[in-house]
Amino acid sequence: MSQQNRLVIFDTTMRDGEQSPGASMTKEEKVRIGKALEKMRVDVMEAGFAAASPGDFAAIEAVASAVRESTVCSLARAVDRDIEQAAAALKNAERARIHTFIATSPIHMQYKLRMEPNAVIEQAVRAVKKARGLVEDVEFSCEDAGRSEIDFLCRIIEAAIDAGASTINIPDTVGYAIPEEFGNTIRTLIERIPNADKAIFSVHCHNDLGLAVANSLAAVTNGARQVECTINGLGERAGNASLEEVVMATRTRQDLFNIETGIDTTHIVPTSRLVSSITGFPVQPNKAIVGANAFAHESGIHQDGVLKHRETYEIMKAEDVGWGANRMVMGKHSGRAAFRSRLQELGVTFETDAALNDAFARFKDLADKKHEIFDEDLQALVTESRSASLPDTYSLVSLESHSATGETPVSEIVISKEGTEHRSKAEGSGPVDAALRAIEEVAKSGANLLLYSVNAITEGTDSQGEVTVRLEKAGRIVNGSGADTDIVVASAKAYIHALNLLVSTNDRTHPQNDGV
Repeated sequence: MSQQNRLVIFDTTMRDGEQSPGASMTKEEKVRIGKALEKMRVDVMEAGFAAASPGDFAAIEAVASAVRESTVCSLARAVDRDIEQAAAALKNAERARIHTFIATSPIHMQYKLRMEPNAVIEQAVRAVKKARGLVEDVEFSCEDAGRSEIDFLCRIIEAAIDAGASTINIPDTVGYAIPEEFGNTIRTLIERIPNADKAIFSVHCHNDLGLAVANSLAAVTNGARQVECTINGLGERAGNASLEEVVMATRTRQDLFNIETGIDTTHIVPTSRLVSSITGFPVQPNKAIVGANAFAHESGIHQDGVLKHRETYEIMKAEDVGWGANRMVMGKHSGRAAFRSRLQELGVTFETDAALNDAFARFKDLADKKHEIFDEDLQALVTESRSASLPDTYSLVSLESHSATGETPVSEIVISKEGTEHRSKAEGSGPVDAALRAIEEVAKSGANLLLYSVNAITEGTDSQGEVTVRLEKAGRIVNGSGADTDIVVASAKAYIHALNLLVSTNDRTHPQNDGV
């Protein structure tokens, strides 16, 4: 496939997606996502920002060691330290890319960088040359390109390509662009820059106006051949262009785009569920491609049409994106070998037999409560099992809740705090509120509750409820998750998980750094 007919898919779920408040991922979670993206055959995965923190460095290093087929990338500002850190984190990668950037809009250069335009070009060239001396694959981004002057973009991009950048990224950093305008920008740059044929032009669009995918596709029709995107559209503020929407739009409308990706689309839904489970960000039911209602038909007219001929109301096959293929029926009679085998198919492996045994024990406990266990249950179970394996200050011992019409709900809870059990009882507006108040009476964390979210993992009244609790204290944001068939228990688990992250000295600070 020629470069003109091939669209490179660059996934930044682990970097820009992680910049969503509360979406920080552990090293182990990034490896799980990296392996899922590799199975999907993503071309490039941006595993993080190596210079942001020791935790991010270690996570990139782990992903680079675990992933063999896809290119692993680290973001780096256009400064020597960032670039050196990126190269060090990527040293074990089979295919490594350094993605360096500098702001190019007048407002950023004047107020953030406090640099003259010529100095910005000089720094960009130095950065690209530095990166090119450490790895063969270098990407250069013009931060806030959507509000940059076209003449200046032409100058700095020409210089970056001459310095060794083989991919040039044009980000709409603040989600300001409109499709026709953005497409024209991409076409103009490719036409005006003399050495444009020596690089792949890329776009990275934010969704502040709900136009990230539309802007990305407009760019593709005007010559861009790499799209930077995330699973479920995760990302800072309103998110990024959604990988699944970009991929399926170009695949479904090949009559317009005449390009192909290398993506194995059957892994889209399982990867979407994995990312949702790890980050605690549920997928809205009406989300395109991966939402629970994406292929559901309630209207009688629609149902009749689909039964007669699917294409009357469906432009894609559900099984092509992974729906129907990820249903797994297991129960309490399923054995350890089947459990391990299915998790391996989902990209989950265990470093020790003890970790496998713990997860299997949790599976058996769940199987006693649910008749059927689905892949979504297993993803939540593994996430919970790995969270429980970390050193905890708090752990749930027992919970008893009482709620009746006309009476004030009350919860009594026993929590182990640093090995000592504490009993607490509290009233609340509901049993969940009472349970969390009882926990807080013991913890006395003083944290602010920013988010409480409940999501049914599967269908049916015996579905596990997956709860996300987001806490903030002194500017630090943590995201706790818990799952159980009892929603009060799930809520208590999620709150305790968040408390443990809040007091942990090992949990790294959220990566709210400059970036594209």
